[in-house]
Amino acid sequence: MKNKNRLTWMIATALLMALIILFGLTPIGFINVGVVYITFLCIPVLIGTLALGLESGLILALCMGSVSLYTGLRAPSALVAPIMQKNLIWVILLCYVPRLLVPLVAAAVKKLLQGRNEKLVTPLAAGLGSLTNTVFYLGLMLAFYWLLGIDNPALLGTIGTITLTAGLPEAAAAAIIATPVMAALMRAGLIKKNKAKAKIS
Repeated sequence: MKNKNRLTWMIATALLMALIILFGLTPIGFINVGVVYITFLCIPVLIGTLALGLESGLILALCMGSVSLYTGLRAPSALVAPIMQKNLIWVILLCYVPRLLVPLVAAAVKKLLQGRNEKLVTPLAAGLGSLTNTVFYLGLMLAFYWLLGIDNPALLGTIGTITLTAGLPEAAAAAIIATPVMAALMRAGLIKKNKAKAKIS
C-alpha cells in the first residue's frame, strides 16, 4: 500500500510539474486585463503543497524557479536585465529563493490554522503563499539593485505598481482557484482532512 501511495504521489507531482511548465512557457498561464497582469505559476505549487505535502511543494517550487530562469535567460525583462549584466548568480538567486519560500509559507499557514478554522486554511495558505513570491521576488530585486550599485530612480514606483497590478490579483486568484480544487480533492477522497501534512489516500 505504501508503494502504491508513493507512486500516486509521484504521478500527481509530475502532473503538477507539467502544468507549471505549460503555464510558464505558453500564453495560457497568463492573464493581462488592462493594467492587471496575473500569472498562474504559483497555483500548482500551492495545490501540491496543500494536497501532497511540503516535499512535493519544494519540488514544484524548484520546477517553477527553473522555468523562471529559462524564460529570464531567453528574454530577460527590463528589470532583470541590469542584474544579469552584473552577474548571473544574482538572477539564479532571484529565480529560486522566492519560489522555495512559497511552499514553506503555505505549509506553515496550513499547520497553524488546521483544526481551528478549516474554511480559512486553503484560501489563506494559498493567498499568503502567492504573496510571499511577489514580496520576496521584488524585495530581492530591490536589494540586488542596491548591492550591485545599479541606478534606477523609478524602481520603487515600478515595484509598487507591480505589487498592486500583479501581486495582489495573483494572491486573490490563488486563493479563489485553490479553494474549490482542494474541496474537490477532499470530496473525492484523494486527500485526507485534519492532517498537519496532507497525504494522497
